[in-house]
Amino acid sequence: MKKIGHTLVIFFIVLLLTLTSPLLGIAQNPTQPENKIDGFPVMLDGKTLFFIRRGVSSFSAEERANTITRRIERIAQNDSIPIENLTIEQIPDDNSLYLSIDQEVILTVTERDAKAYRSTPEVLAQQALQKIQVAIAQYRQDRKPEQLLKNIIYTVIATFSFLIISFAVIKISGKLFPFIRRLIESLTPGIQIGNIEIVSSSKISFFWLRVLRMIRLFILFLLTFNYATFVLRLFPWTRVFGESILGYFSRSLELVLSSIGKYLPNAFIIAIIIFVTYYLIRLIKPFFTAIERGNLVIPGFYTDWAKPTYNLLLVIIIALAAIVAFPYLPGFDSPAFRGVSVFLGLLLSLGSTSAIANVIGGIILIYTRAFRIGDHIQVGDVIGDLIEKNFLVIRICTPTNKIITIPNSSLLSSNVINFSISSRELNRNLIIQTTITLGYDLPWRKAHKTLIEAALETDHILKEPAPFVLQTSLDNFYISYQLNAYTNQPNLMVIIYSELHQNIQDKCNEAGIEILSPSYTSLRDGNTTTIPENYLPSDYAAPPFRVQSSDNQENNTF
Repeated sequence: MKKIGHTLVIFFIVLLLTLTSPLLGIAQNPTQPENKIDGFPVMLDGKTLFFIRRGVSSFSAEERANTITRRIERIAQNDSIPIENLTIEQIPDDNSLYLSIDQEVILTVTERDAKAYRSTPEVLAQQALQKIQVAIAQYRQDRKPEQLLKNIIYTVIATFSFLIISFAVIKISGKLFPFIRRLIESLTPGIQIGNIEIVSSSKISFFWLRVLRMIRLFILFLLTFNYATFVLRLFPWTRVFGESILGYFSRSLELVLSSIGKYLPNAFIIAIIIFVTYYLIRLIKPFFTAIERGNLVIPGFYTDWAKPTYNLLLVIIIALAAIVAFPYLPGFDSPAFRGVSVFLGLLLSLGSTSAIANVIGGIILIYTRAFRIGDHIQVGDVIGDLIEKNFLVIRICTPTNKIITIPNSSLLSSNVINFSISSRELNRNLIIQTTITLGYDLPWRKAHKTLIEAALETDHILKEPAPFVLQTSLDNFYISYQLNAYTNQPNLMVIIYSELHQNIQDKCNEAGIEILSPSYTSLRDGNTTTIPENYLPSDYAAPPFRVQSSDNQENNTF
């Protein structure tokens, strides 16, 4: 019941808008505008009897029409005046004719009136007499109590019929639509591209359910419209509104159909443009697919360029097709369409500066082949795996699973370090480096051996090429040893570094090497030299400490 009420509210709102539109038009135009061909109408009960095209003496055509209309209305409202008393009389002076009833002149027919209609005064007066008599008779017939009672009975019958039919449509459709939806869902497969389902069968069935609901709403609207116009036209006081609503709807429908008919040639041209564009896209797609898969090789054109190049061509082709089809769109030459186009163009030019910069940056990065999806890269302080790239931004997943988005325009002004590209394109594995400092008293060969053993014990460190150690500096108190090791897993750098540092600690402890950076003062008495033992003479002994008193009288050696 809630859905039924919702549906009724919607279509009654639509009905209200439909009924009020012509009424507002009538309110804004209470008098008939002048028609230079037909003249001014003489009306009774909202119906035009004939037109006055010429004035008489000081009366204009409009004043004559209004005066005749008021006289006919006054006679029609007086049931005591029989319409048979309406006669045609002649004015002896100028042979003009006039229509009168009980010595009251209703209208005069002159030679000028007859010439305006290309007729004679007698024929014109006889036609006016017949039209007035028929209109007055109909006016009085419509207002008789027995006729009004009959119209009320028709209204009651029409109301019950309308309510029964509307309720039946809503009730039957409410039970039938779920069955139709289940039937469509069971018989219609979903739309798939490869193994990916783009549109499921349930969404397709839901779409057709919406279409059926719109059809039901349209049927209810037609029922309500016909009911309203039928009832309004039964009574003389509302007949003008009913006929105006019907005329409004008929003219609107005629305008829509005629506009559609006039637009069909343009629609045919647009259909041709869409057809050519669609098959042109389908024609070039296999070409770039073959390049991407490696089935087609073009020297200097890399496989990772295939998809972005296809996307760029797709945008260009669609843009060109839109430019060609634009002049054939409905309302293309209208000022509103041009105003909206200028506004959108200004809005895009002012608000899309950064977006265009990002697009240009994305294109440059794609064709410079700075990175691929899955590469381990570093941009500024951000390091991680590249998980997405497009014409606007890239997204990096850090070792802590944080997703960081970086605009392409920022990449053009930043240093981008790619840890994966050397092994993929140059066949050179990545070298990871770590540095420790040890004192001069430790033989450098022992330090090299210990560090290399620690590297070989680490997972994902390659045995070949073998790790190596570089002494990067000889500082005042210690030596800097840089361990270099090859790996083919740059995405695991954080784990490799952690395990490598653990193994360096273990191997140094096993070899009796204390990892520290010694510092010395100028007092060297009593300390063993830091030169390794294998470089010292066999009779070398550490010098003793010398202690001297403050008065220099005693010098003791320990």
